[in-house]
Amino acid sequence: MRELLSALEERLDSPTAKGLAHAVSRAIRDGVLAPGDRLPPIRRVAEELMVSPTTVSAAWQLLARSGSIRSDGRRGTTIAPSGRGGERYTTALRHQAGSRLDLSTGVPDPQLLPDLGLVLDRLRGATAPSSYLDDPVLPELREVLLGDWPGAVDDLLVVDGAMDAFDLITRTLLRPGDRVIVENPGFPPLLDLLEDRGVVVDPVRLDDSGPVLDDVGDRLHRGPVAIVIQPRGQNPTGVSMTPTRARRLASVLAPTACLVIEDDSAGDIASSPDLTLGEWLPDRVLHIRSFSKSYGPDLRLAALSGPAALLAPIRHARALGQGWTSRLLQRALAALLTDDASRSRVRTARAEYARRRGLVTDRLAELGIRVPGTDGLNIWVPVRDEAAAVVRLGSQGIAVAPGGPFVVDGRHHEPHIRVTTGLITAGHVEVADAIADAAHASAWSVQHR
Repeated sequence: MRELLSALEERLDSPTAKGLAHAVSRAIRDGVLAPGDRLPPIRRVAEELMVSPTTVSAAWQLLARSGSIRSDGRRGTTIAPSGRGGERYTTALRHQAGSRLDLSTGVPDPQLLPDLGLVLDRLRGATAPSSYLDDPVLPELREVLLGDWPGAVDDLLVVDGAMDAFDLITRTLLRPGDRVIVENPGFPPLLDLLEDRGVVVDPVRLDDSGPVLDDVGDRLHRGPVAIVIQPRGQNPTGVSMTPTRARRLASVLAPTACLVIEDDSAGDIASSPDLTLGEWLPDRVLHIRSFSKSYGPDLRLAALSGPAALLAPIRHARALGQGWTSRLLQRALAALLTDDASRSRVRTARAEYARRRGLVTDRLAELGIRVPGTDGLNIWVPVRDEAAAVVRLGSQGIAVAPGGPFVVDGRHHEPHIRVTTGLITAGHVEVADAIADAAHASAWSVQHR
């Protein structure tokens, strides 16, 4: 126990609950603490580290909330088993096999993606960077991206998809116990990642214009370190923030030091214009744009922009790990972004996704079911009984995602399902009718069909 307390003391950079929680998290990361190891009693920790028992108790609560520790009966408080991340995401994608129409995934239609073969010939024979010391971002790609970026930025990084960007941000700019405002409902992998990092998530509701300002204002009193928003084509709702809401949100955030993380996951398939709070808060906005849904998930590419002071620790962390994203993939993306045929294909896909969504939502509206949002690949459908709706549609060969994994606090969750309308290529009215039927289903009615 004495060695453990010394290890915590070495890692304690602040005599606060957050500081102690961070010290324990670092000890776990460094292998000093392993799953099943018992933590000393609160009073002994307080005495040895010269903090109050209240501080230790608060730190333990933060760690328990993040899943890092747990109460284990007579064994006391122990380090929780590792590998807890991903529960929301795997639950969201869990459905019966053999679906004739899988609308549970949130992925783009492969038939609407640009043909990578069209640009490969342009890359053949060209000299590729071959040094570890070359610029991590291909200069021609940087030029193309900055020429189409929402607002002026100091610089940008190219990373391996949006979740890679979030991984870097959470590792460098957030600490266990920090509060982060998130949209509710939100994106399951992001919620998994934040909870795995020991971050306390504070949910805010969405309306048709974006995050509800009153909710954001209420959360700001709790001293959040960051807010994460999807400016357009929000997953799962399809809500896009209006310019007026963006300006007002920036005004609400302006008196604080709250970092803004923008996740433009829809990218170029979104019908709504790209926007950023960086127009009003340039010193604390990180903007992520993904190219997976528009140019191909297997490219695994996204760009991350922000002020130099925020990008510096992120760039340093990346240099110690991955180093850079494959420049061959960067060359492929640069070619796609400047190829007329590929750009035309993306414009066609954007219009087609909007058409498919509209056909389904218009029919649902005729049947008395209103869904929020106007953009993106998915719709967020209110249902009477979530499990019953999933089962009812599954019995007809249609897979959808249950809403539970997308919400932050399941105790106050109104039942929904997420449906990827972007994958409905035909029979939109018939599918909408099936969704409406499932929306009214109850567990009793499913069991007695």
